Parts: sequence; C-alpha cells; structure tokens
Amino acid sequence: MQFKLIMVFVDDERTEEVLDAARDAGATGATIIGNAQGRGLKPHLTFFGLEFMASRNVLLFLVEARRSDEILQAILQAGKLDESLQTGIALELDVARAVGLSAHIEALTKEHPIKPA
Repeated sequence: MQFKLIMVFVDDERTEEVLDAARDAGATGATIIGNAQGRGLKPHLTFFGLEFMASRNVLLFLVEARRSDEILQAILQAGKLDESLQTGIALELDVARAVGLSAHIEALTKEHPIKPA
C-alpha cells in the first residue's frame, strides 16, 4: 500500500474544521503539533515595532495515496487556505516507506474500502 504525508499549517481556530473535513474525506487519523511559529512573506509588526509571530498548529496526515487528492481538497476548503496570505498552507509529500502500520492497513482495508471511479 502506498502512502502520502499531508502537512497542514493552520491557525488554531481552524484546526477542528480541517481535522473533521479530512476525516470525512477518508483520513483515518492525524498527529497535531501545537504552537508552531514561523515567518511569512511580510513581517507582521506590533505597536512596539516587534515582529508578531502567531502560533499555528501543524497537522500531519499519513493517508493512503489513492485518497490523498480528495483529502487535500477537503482540507483546502475547510481551512480556507486560498483566502489570504495569513490563512495557512498545506502540502503533500510522497512516502517512500512506512513501518508499524500493519494493523492500520488491515483496518483501513476493511473499514474504508476505495470507492470505484
């Protein structure tokens, strides 16, 4: 079974919506890394002239490769990622190898069969 890793960087207030949309689209779980910080295209300065770096959550979804397009599209819509520079990003990476997933693969095959195209 082939897998993809979908990484989503999103504000805390949109995290639940993204998680729910990904699950509804076929993701079977996620790892959440909270309070990540980073810099964007332009600095966001506070009234003291200091750069404000709001915390975001990083959501990691290891998904079956054939489901990744549908899941990524659901994440895009739920997270409203194309609205502005500040809404967050999502990306998809090929997974060359994943271990420790035999029980997960068995459950995925039984509980979430691939829908015919």
